[in-house]
Amino acid sequence: MAQDPTPALSEARLQALKGIPTRDAPSPGYVVHLDLLEQNCRLLSELSQRSGAKILLALKGFACHSTFPLIRRYLSGTTSSGLHEALLAHETFGPEVHVYSVAFKPEEVRQLSRFAHSLVFNSAQQMARGLAALEGHRRPELGLRVNPEYSEVDTPLYDPCSPASRLGTTRAALDRSLEDLPVGFIDQLDGLHFHALCEQDADALEHTADAFEAKFEDLIAKVKWLNFGGGHHITRPGYDVERLIRVVQRFREKYDVDVYLEPGEAVALHTGILVVSVMDLIEANGQAIAILDSSATCHMPDVLEMPYRPAILGGGEPGVFAHSYRLGGMSCLAGDSVGDYSFPEPLKVGQRLVFLDMSHYTMVKTSTFNGVPLPAISLYSESKGLQTVRRFGYADYRDRLS
Repeated sequence: MAQDPTPALSEARLQALKGIPTRDAPSPGYVVHLDLLEQNCRLLSELSQRSGAKILLALKGFACHSTFPLIRRYLSGTTSSGLHEALLAHETFGPEVHVYSVAFKPEEVRQLSRFAHSLVFNSAQQMARGLAALEGHRRPELGLRVNPEYSEVDTPLYDPCSPASRLGTTRAALDRSLEDLPVGFIDQLDGLHFHALCEQDADALEHTADAFEAKFEDLIAKVKWLNFGGGHHITRPGYDVERLIRVVQRFREKYDVDVYLEPGEAVALHTGILVVSVMDLIEANGQAIAILDSSATCHMPDVLEMPYRPAILGGGEPGVFAHSYRLGGMSCLAGDSVGDYSFPEPLKVGQRLVFLDMSHYTMVKTSTFNGVPLPAISLYSESKGLQTVRRFGYADYRDRLS
């Protein structure tokens, strides 16, 4: 196949994304295909019904709240990584707002107590301080994030269970902490949470859940719910849904607990694009370079952090087609490059290019470094066409500074 496919992108989805009228979209601009987003949500809802798991939208992966009226028809609620995400969830999504943070300030705990369904703490000591902050206030359900000390994540930057990880408490660390806390302290727990996956299938979940059970079985038997975190690539074609259902049902039946899953990427996988324009064409030591009105570091930072190479409509690996270019961004960062691509025809100044799979971990991670404008946000459906819901300008850059 000459054109670069986004991993596991079905032909039907590819054709649907090609149907977006990109010439009418702002550039740079994200476009979310609502029909494809609803397909993902329906699949997740069906999984919830079959397995009994409650599925939450992880706002850290996808927080385009203009789509929340659609998503909340299918999912049980949201999970947030701190106060501001939780406030957004409370104001625009509901009904269940679950919150985890590496560390909560006392005033954040008190503010969250007004509406949060659960607060998940990173350590027993944090939970003890959270309980002190909650005195005289509504008490949400309390959870503890644990580290099963097992992971199959290949990229160290995204591995929550790497050696000396700050995310979650190991069993040994928990036992040491409990020696300094009142007897019966741990009985105040309502739930346990682990998160150790990144874009993985159900086999990795099953192996991780087994490690979690081996270390924390005595506590699992005491709590009301378990949260298996995110990183489940549930909506990717070929994902082993049946295996996931078996894992969820085993824990539900054995321990009589509710089970939560909190995908972010799986909700928005293969639903969006980033439309950009070629601003200039230059050459350096024999390398043809196309300068875009977008930026890897500002608009798709995972390209540099993970790293990965996003697929582009009509483009291929260097040398596959006759004309190869390095696609460079607008910022002054020397490494602000999306990667090397080839095209059947020479690129032209003003030409639109379309990057695929640009819903999750894009909008939530954008920055205005160098004053580079943020991409507009548009929604598309076959019934309503293209609707631009947000444009950004100078004020968005100015007002985040002082």
